[in-house]
Amino acid sequence: MSSASPALPSSESESESASAPSHLHLAVALDGAGWHPAAWREPVARPRDLLTAGYWTDLVTEAERGLLDFVTIEDALGLQSSHFTEPDGRTDQVRGRLDAVLIAARVAPLTSHIGLLPTVVATHTEPFHISKAIATLDYVSTGRAGVRVQVSVRRSDAAHFGRRTLPSFRIEDLGSPEVRELTVDLFDEAADYVEAVRRLWDSWEDDAEIRDVATGRFIDRDKLHYIDFEGEHFSVKGPSITPRPPQGQPLVGALAHDTVTGAPFRLLGRSADLGFVTPHDAGQARAIVASVRAEQDAAGRTGEPLHLFGDLVVLLDDDPAEAAARKERLDALAGYPYTSDARIFTGTPAQLADLLQELSQAGLTGFRLRPAVAGHDLPAITRGLVPELQRRGVFRHAYEADTLRGLLGLERPANRYAAATA
Repeated sequence: MSSASPALPSSESESESASAPSHLHLAVALDGAGWHPAAWREPVARPRDLLTAGYWTDLVTEAERGLLDFVTIEDALGLQSSHFTEPDGRTDQVRGRLDAVLIAARVAPLTSHIGLLPTVVATHTEPFHISKAIATLDYVSTGRAGVRVQVSVRRSDAAHFGRRTLPSFRIEDLGSPEVRELTVDLFDEAADYVEAVRRLWDSWEDDAEIRDVATGRFIDRDKLHYIDFEGEHFSVKGPSITPRPPQGQPLVGALAHDTVTGAPFRLLGRSADLGFVTPHDAGQARAIVASVRAEQDAAGRTGEPLHLFGDLVVLLDDDPAEAAARKERLDALAGYPYTSDARIFTGTPAQLADLLQELSQAGLTGFRLRPAVAGHDLPAITRGLVPELQRRGVFRHAYEADTLRGLLGLERPANRYAAATA
């Protein structure tokens, strides 16, 4: 468990200060009752509402009230588990989810500025289906859609589809040659997946729809394009059935851990607009940023926008001792100390603001916070942390754009096929 970090020392080098963004970007990762496995047992939790549209609408509108850039919504192809590789069979923790894309589509018309990034599993789902689902979400949200791509190594997930088999392994086997090879293969497949999805989004030129009643022409067939994608794992002909999304290209994000293969960082460098990384201190953050930027250069994307968000699990209270005690109580309810791939922060909003400013010196452009208890820690972010960052002049006081690309300072990209035609 991480303790609160001190304020940024005045001795930070000028080069590090220059690398910090003048304004931070903030997002939250939403998952059930919260990221702590015992969150659903807290008095403020709403376990009976977890599978209702109203519950998710309340969470996302609270995030929008705090002027956050976007939310990500967790999803998977199997039940939640305390085990990395397979379901655990526990019945004392939240199990079961709604479909993340459908949650985002339901919430989109009830919000107006915040970005919506549902999670999809690239390992087993079809690029064509996801491309039109996210394009549709972009239309429903009027330009606020994105997608978080992840891979799956679970045999139980593969068994739902019956198209491939995955090996059985334990967490202790992660460094083995077989698991390394599998990891590289799955992340390379995910990169192909993203490329196919992006081509499908471009398969309609922006002015392909004529909609001319007088001449009876609705579309210009010459402005719909076959994408002819050929990869190792699948091929996609195209075009999409959905016209080019309002943003042109909805944003693509992925979570990348520091692994021995480097494959997750290659996925970010090759394919992503948003990278979610898990440094535990400023030194590790600098190393991760350097690794991702090197992969971006190797992919020929030098200078292209790629936002890197640091992930933290947060337990926020007005008194740091209260936050630490709350984690201890939750751990006792769960029956074991909660650990995470991301740093776990317990403390006050002001102490978290200190930490975020310190980590931003390492080149991170924003942070994706995981509320340990959604009903407690999400409002603590929007009503405690956000005002603190505003007082420090490092967070917005109002939304400055109507699209997710606009919020993140990203231009609407040109259509690759229109450029080729011209």
